[in-house]
Amino acid sequence: MRETRDIGARVEGWSPPPAPPRDELAGRYATLAPLSADQHAAALFKANSASDAIWTYLPYGPFASAAAYHRWVREVTAGDDPAFFAIFNRDSGQWEGVASYLRIKPEAGSIEVGHINFSPALSRSRAATEAMFLMMQWAFEAGYRRYEWKCDARNLASRRAAQRLGLSYEGVFRQATVVKGHNRDTAWFAAIDAEWPALKEAFLSWLAPSNFDADGRQRERLGDLTRLVRVADDPALAR
Repeated sequence: MRETRDIGARVEGWSPPPAPPRDELAGRYATLAPLSADQHAAALFKANSASDAIWTYLPYGPFASAAAYHRWVREVTAGDDPAFFAIFNRDSGQWEGVASYLRIKPEAGSIEVGHINFSPALSRSRAATEAMFLMMQWAFEAGYRRYEWKCDARNLASRRAAQRLGLSYEGVFRQATVVKGHNRDTAWFAAIDAEWPALKEAFLSWLAPSNFDADGRQRERLGDLTRLVRVADDPALAR
């Protein structure tokens, strides 16, 4: 008798998606453009200078001068992975943040969002949320099957952000790396393509102008809209 083995479901009609574009991703509140040292570094350095705390969990920064930051931007944009974007806040009319695609694996249909660094002016804004939506939207609509978010396990703000955006908690990798001379345990979150239609609906509902009052305060919280889509919540956030 032929032995049968339990294997994963066959993936029908799928082919590896393209690498991320070097084009703008534009929304109502935010525009993302391929990061450029000459076009964006000066404005971003100025926006970031309001607080050194934004660099706490990143493996680089803070930068001592605009020249040092310009040099870093030039170095990290020399390759294709990570693929960095500058974030323009259309409400303020300023470049105020950075994010990237990384660990880009078209053959597996997997892509990660990371190197997220929002200046104090961008943090907790509609533009910040829409920037994350635009990056997720491009990935899934290009054909990626899995969209990942990883962060220092001690960075509860990042863990809250991932969960709010609808990414499901997948665990903590202990002693994953060393950052700035300190141990880093890494928390993992992800969304998959089957969840994207419901996540997209949640984002569009939250981003709609009708979801905000005259002072820009949200009427409905994004985390409430994505709660039914997430398959696992982060237990660290329930304490």
